[in-house]
Amino acid sequence: MPVITREKSMARSLSLATSHAQRALELPASTKGKYHGVLTNLYSIDSALMRQAVYTTSRFGIFLTLSDYLRKKNNGENLSFAQKGLASLSAGGIASSIGSPADLILIRMQADSMLPVEQRRNYTSVFNAARRIPAEEGITALWKGGVPTVTRAMALNFGMFTTYEEAKERFQKAMPNNKSLAWVLATISAGAMAATLSLPFDNAKTKMQKQKAGPDGRLPYKNIFDCMAKEVRNSGPAGLWVGLPTYITRIAPHVIISLTAADWLRKRLL
Repeated sequence: MPVITREKSMARSLSLATSHAQRALELPASTKGKYHGVLTNLYSIDSALMRQAVYTTSRFGIFLTLSDYLRKKNNGENLSFAQKGLASLSAGGIASSIGSPADLILIRMQADSMLPVEQRRNYTSVFNAARRIPAEEGITALWKGGVPTVTRAMALNFGMFTTYEEAKERFQKAMPNNKSLAWVLATISAGAMAATLSLPFDNAKTKMQKQKAGPDGRLPYKNIFDCMAKEVRNSGPAGLWVGLPTYITRIAPHVIISLTAADWLRKRLL
């Protein structure tokens, strides 16, 4: 879906520009010349586009296909909440598994541009990385960190698709003469719920990606659930939702635009 991909790539470029500017302020003067400022966001733009082309289109395609299948099983009736949840979780899990290599490449290429020259992997493109990673580390290396990525995606897609479909039905029944408002409220609800449900997994995923082995060679977290449990012990349940307002402003617009584009394309192409 080109509309979705374009929106996400613009957000990715802005995010990278900000992070590189912040990084430059923290570096000693002797190393600032190694970085190229805002233009370095172009280094990983192809990997960001590839991730969206694979993951975003897959999750929408899988969810819509499963929804149509289940609707036929219901003799044309709307899906139950459980059926919507099943389709959402399946779409998120399957699409994320398919897109996990692209996500890994994106993360590595973004991190690479911020490392000292001697520590960089120097991937020249998403295709170069996709060839070198299996050759240098084995084919399974493309799915490193796949479990946190998949669990986050399942939570996000459950919050997005299930909430959107359920809210749209309920709002349309409550205001049958104002379907536009019902649709707007449904997309906003989906954006807020997707962010709220996925943030604990996103925070844990980020911590796992940044963790380093201690003096004994052990990593702080065994898996994403161990990371979340330790966060609850250290900071309480609220620690899982640190940064929620900022996260909502990042995720909700993408969800709203994605759902809008998907509905628009579906009405005109199907």
